Amino acid sequence: MTKGTPSFGKKGKKFTHIRCRRCGRHSYLARKRYCAACGFGRSSRLRRYNWSNKKINKVRIV
Repeated sequence: MTKGTPSFGKKGKKFTHIRCRRCGRHSYLARKRYCAACGFGRSSRLRRYNWSNKKINKVRIV
């Protein structure tokens, strides 16, 4: 990796995933406005597939 001007283009990267309101996980994509874990923002149904057995654990925000 070179130093200087090409490196400065990577400085302005903002956060991509924030905490989701529905599942509480840190997988809500702020730019595209949907959750990668539960599908909140994309559909009203919970994102669930047979090949994926994720344990849904709600994180309480106090």
